[in-house]
Amino acid sequence: MHATPTKRRRRALALGAALVAAAIAVPAGAEAVGQLALSQHGGAQRHQGDQTRTVQQAIQRAAAKNVILLIGDGMGDSEITIARNYQYGAAGRLPGLDALPLTGSYTTYSVVKDGADKGKPDYVTDSAASGSAWATGTKTYDGAISVDVDGKPQQTLLELAKANGLRTGDVSTAEIQDATPAVQVAHVGARSCYGPDTASCGSDALQNGGLGSISEQLLNARPDVTLGGGSASFQQTAKAGQWQGDTLVSQAQQRGYQVVSDAAGLAGVRAADQSKPLLGLFTPGNFPTRYAPTTATVGGADHAPVTCTANPARLSTGLSLQSLTNKSIQLLDRGRGKSGKGFFLQVEGASIDKQDHAADACGQIGETIDFDEAVQAALAFAKQDGNTLVIATADHAHSSQIVDNTPPTSLSTALRTADGTTMKVSYGTAGAGSSQQHTGTQVRIAAYGPGAANVVGLSDQTDTFSTIRDGLRLSEDVAALSRGARVDVSDRSPHRGERVTFTASRFAGDRQVRVQAGNTDLGTLDLVDGRASVQWKAERGSTTVTFTGVQTGRQATAQVRVR
Repeated sequence: MHATPTKRRRRALALGAALVAAAIAVPAGAEAVGQLALSQHGGAQRHQGDQTRTVQQAIQRAAAKNVILLIGDGMGDSEITIARNYQYGAAGRLPGLDALPLTGSYTTYSVVKDGADKGKPDYVTDSAASGSAWATGTKTYDGAISVDVDGKPQQTLLELAKANGLRTGDVSTAEIQDATPAVQVAHVGARSCYGPDTASCGSDALQNGGLGSISEQLLNARPDVTLGGGSASFQQTAKAGQWQGDTLVSQAQQRGYQVVSDAAGLAGVRAADQSKPLLGLFTPGNFPTRYAPTTATVGGADHAPVTCTANPARLSTGLSLQSLTNKSIQLLDRGRGKSGKGFFLQVEGASIDKQDHAADACGQIGETIDFDEAVQAALAFAKQDGNTLVIATADHAHSSQIVDNTPPTSLSTALRTADGTTMKVSYGTAGAGSSQQHTGTQVRIAAYGPGAANVVGLSDQTDTFSTIRDGLRLSEDVAALSRGARVDVSDRSPHRGERVTFTASRFAGDRQVRVQAGNTDLGTLDLVDGRASVQWKAERGSTTVTFTGVQTGRQATAQVRVR
């Protein structure tokens, strides 16, 4: 356990954190009920005695080796409470979310894209703008993926972590092109720009001179581990560039990716790195939910309360969010202790939001429980590792509400909870058959490990970017990270027709390099840990070979004189 810089600062942090710590020394619901009935004096109490020392012990200096950021999409306080009440009872606890010791709230608003109010608050965000905020530290407009309000790409945490030598991972139960996973690996003006066939890509399409679709940019970002749905978009064919005419999945394989599509394939992967990154695509679209759906109706909460049932279409346990989280950590955690480089991993429980949109109470509950199990996995690793910051939060709040009486006009459902009583859940932002809306309230953020105290109190989503950047000590000056770039040559005086190998190195701030031999374009190469090699057939005279970093513009050259 690390001490904070001064005793005074430590006491101040502890006192502030004590006011918002969510789950310190919280008894399990069944234990609390067994000890004392909830209706008796003290029967519902969660804390045991003074919490000051417990909070102090949870505070560690912000110097993490690894960060695991877990996002419950659409998981506002109401969604958390509904899941807790149903699965564990009102006096119970979510073993993951409620075990994180330091808690705060953050604001989620986006900004207006254009017009007279350009740059002013848009009070209800979507997942694209909110994800872009924590991924880049920059507020943007709804629908934007890691570009600012003027459409300029903003560096993401995953890109910065990779440039600074850390291993990276991106996991979701949605299509991997969906907004939350996309914000770490792509920069487009329209979140729907999934693949090269998507008309909404517009000027972002490769054939129009842009960076390409989200799927294509994901391949360029080259995380060490990418797991989720969305295989359908990878069946599309590149329309431009050096991979034109190839499907994206074929392109991935040619670029060295290990592509897996089922639990057995994932279990067989023993290592993933920049030489052989892992791309797991387990469904054409989003993952099936844990629980079978329920349908809210007007007056539905007056009907007999339902009990959620297992969804027969759910993927195997080897592909649960908890399993994907554990597998990602296993692959990214190469070497314990503080020495060496660590990792950054983002994990999304995507369908809390999607089932909330559908007014499906059991669907959203099951996805919240799934997400909580992923938090448990991350927390267990962090406690064992000792150098890992775990942050769990949501991108925005949603519309489900626990109500006392059945609303006369809103959709509602009655559920039989773990307490054996009825909980009424209402959806009041859209009618039957329409999509329920996000809401603009602040949402919970909780953390454990080095730097966890930085989530305490009221912050904004953009603060999360700074907390992670500073905790991992990431430099945003990626051009400087490629400053030492160089090119080595196998033979500087080759004979005509001889094959010469050029090897670029120290392009740490870049992910790809363009290679030019005189007036001949030798193509764009993926950098593996800042290195890339290309062969060239020697021609007459003197030739300069130039490697140009795609992300930084940094150049390194070598000259050969053919004999």
